[in-house]
Formats: sequence, C-alpha cells, structure tokens
Amino acid sequence: MAILKIARMGHPVLRRVADPVADPTDPEIQRLILDMAETLEDASGAGLAAPQVHTAKRIILFVVPAMRATLEDEEDRPRGLSALINPEIEPVGTEMVPGWEGCLSIPGLRGIVPRYAHIRYRGLDAQGKPVEREAKGFHARVVQHEMDHLDGILYLDRMPDLSLLTFNEEIRYFPEDLSELAFRRTDAT
Repeated sequence: MAILKIARMGHPVLRRVADPVADPTDPEIQRLILDMAETLEDASGAGLAAPQVHTAKRIILFVVPAMRATLEDEEDRPRGLSALINPEIEPVGTEMVPGWEGCLSIPGLRGIVPRYAHIRYRGLDAQGKPVEREAKGFHARVVQHEMDHLDGILYLDRMPDLSLLTFNEEIRYFPEDLSELAFRRTDAT
C-alpha cells in the first residue's frame, strides 16, 4: 500500500467527469482502493474520491465517525470505511440542509453547503458486490460530497453564498458566531 498525493483545486483531474470502472476485481482497482484507504487515514479525512488522487475513475471511499453521526437515526449510524464503485445517487424528498464542509483538495478552508437531507445510493463495494443504502445527516452529506468529485464538482460550486467561506482557524476561534451567521443567511434564501 502507498499514501498517494492528493490533487488540489486547480488540477484538471478535479474538473473532469470520472470514467466508470469496468471490472471492480481488477488488481489495479483493488490496489487503488487500498492506497486510497491508506491515504484517507493518513489525511484524517472522512471521504476521498479517486479523482482526488489523480485517477479519473468512479470510486469513492468514506467513513461516518461516531462523533459526526446521529445515533438515533438508522440512516446516520457510525460506519467504518466504505468503498463505492460506480455509485449512483438519488434524493429522497426535496429537503435541503446547510452544513459546514471542507475538502482535502481545498486545504484550510470550509464553507456552508446545502445538501439533500435524505438520499438513496447504490453501487458496488470493494469486492464488486451490489450495495444499496439510504442515508441522512453526515452520512448523506459525505456521500454527496464525494459523488460530486466524480462529476468534476467541488463544494465551492455548490455554495450559494461565498461570504460563508472561511479558514478553518477562524471556525475554531469563532464557531458560534460563524455558525449563527451562516445558518441565518441560509434560512433567508
């Protein structure tokens, strides 16, 4: 296994539509998934898409840490490392919720991004077996964020108000002030 270099905003691989994976059991795909897992752990991230490691393939990895899950909601339980190959997503309902997002490809920044509150996703797991789940809360947010990477979309593209883009350090020092401002602005839209 290897820790891979993460593409940063501005690299063209982040703006193209990723190609489907023909054979999930291909040894190269299996090695890529293992390397992505090691890279994600090293970066202390919650999700990683293959384009973020300079590979335009439709593969995402994600985790739902206990501290970010809603334990009472079945669709937002803590989840260990999950791989999804050739994923598809569909909203369940129309409710959108704003939330803070960051990205390993845009280090040091966070912004408020509206996402569907409830989604259904499907694809193949790391062994090529079909997966279909519903997700809410952080689980839904991380899957939507990583899926966007497969279509050349960054979270900044989804932000309706770029004045809600901030450095991570400012959130640490002024979390209540920034969250109150952010959610007041998104409620008004």
